[in-house]
Amino acid sequence: MNLFFRFLTAAVLVLCSSLTVLAAPFVKINVPTLSERWFGIYVNNERVGFYRQRIDTSEDGYRMEGNGSVRMRVMGFSKEASMRETYQVSKKLALRSFDVEQTVNGTSSHVTGRVSSSTISIKSEVDGKTTDRMIRFKGDVYPGPALNLYPLMHGVAAGTSYKIQALDPEELKIKEIHITVLGEDKTSGGTPAIKLRNNLYPFVNNDIWVDSQGNTLEESVREGLVITKAEQPEAIGSFISDWALAKKDLIYDFSLVRVTPPIREPKKLTGLAVEISGWNDALPLLQEGGQQMEKAGAGRVVIKTGSLVTPSPHSPLQKPADAYLKPADRIESEAPEIVAQANALAAGAKTREELARSLVSWTAGWLKDTIDDGGSAVAGFKSKSGNCQTHARLYTALARATGIPTRFVSGLVYLEGKGFLYHSWAESFIGGRWISVDPTYNQFPSDTTHLKLFEGHLPEDMAPIIVIIGRIKITVMEAAY
Repeated sequence: MNLFFRFLTAAVLVLCSSLTVLAAPFVKINVPTLSERWFGIYVNNERVGFYRQRIDTSEDGYRMEGNGSVRMRVMGFSKEASMRETYQVSKKLALRSFDVEQTVNGTSSHVTGRVSSSTISIKSEVDGKTTDRMIRFKGDVYPGPALNLYPLMHGVAAGTSYKIQALDPEELKIKEIHITVLGEDKTSGGTPAIKLRNNLYPFVNNDIWVDSQGNTLEESVREGLVITKAEQPEAIGSFISDWALAKKDLIYDFSLVRVTPPIREPKKLTGLAVEISGWNDALPLLQEGGQQMEKAGAGRVVIKTGSLVTPSPHSPLQKPADAYLKPADRIESEAPEIVAQANALAAGAKTREELARSLVSWTAGWLKDTIDDGGSAVAGFKSKSGNCQTHARLYTALARATGIPTRFVSGLVYLEGKGFLYHSWAESFIGGRWISVDPTYNQFPSDTTHLKLFEGHLPEDMAPIIVIIGRIKITVMEAAY
């Protein structure tokens, strides 16, 4: 099924679970169960969405149909998404055609495709713009809803692994998926099941419990942090009606990082040193932009900002600054409206620093701050609204249009009286160094509570957030005023 992973932005999830080794092979099934089933989606034990799946016979195989919705708040923005998907597959579950419709934060897309012997012909429509493409492959390709069924239709035993190709209808890519049969186990509710694991998404081990007919009973990541489980339709119906009427921040408290001791008068800080525990050691240690980051032991890092940063003139740039002058997906620095506005703001600036300050101030004033992502730089420019990511994209596009190398970054920022919240801002290369700027809060440079954890604006750049969200704790080591 795997629907909720496509709705979470992204996701780096680490699983640690025990299992009972199975000695004998399971009985091989010849056909999937033909039925309609409903699932609830939970984040940190709170219901945030639903999914409906139906499998029927078709002329030469099966029709797999699903639809669902999810709503949550993480990293400072709300994620609202809905999906309808239909796949025609062969008797062996190999993909023959597909039709997928999605709406994510108000942006709609429709992707259809048909499989021939070695190609998939795809038509994609996003906000009225249609594009055609073709993907070549060898062997068979399977849709996401078939992955949990595949092992049982091939006869399974503990330790058996499969390597298959799966279509990702969002990225329009074919991915190599590894599926492993772990053995006999029980769901969180105590139901006997067969436990599987796959790597459908980057950085994610997805644990699945199915019954002897291949019906999904439960999917879980990071010891129950995110759970999808089969439920009665009556329970789902009640949630949908409540959800439609309520305005609720679903995981605000979960994503908030509390700090010890609280930071007094954060606006007056000139420098900050904190230790983060619960860190994932596979993540990079990001420097520049007014911060230093170093290991402090297993699962611990120290970040210093502002006046507490030790000068390191011999530290090379991680990437040539000119690489951050080019337009990118959703950062349309060559769009006519972006170029015109950038030129207008640049007209009165005498230095690059003065220009960047002007761009930050203009972006903060132009965009109404909302909890919803306003989309690309151009979309935000036109709608005049958006969250921190929209602000960062628009500023980055304007800065690049004026010749200032700029990159999109994300991490944590301090909210007085609360703790650290996930946030996005930018860094501009001026005077031979990267300067952190925050076009949401109109800060040039950003205040010293900005702790950079990720660089890049693409979903995969921010995907590692899930490996630390809900786990890390922050201790203030030194606050300079």
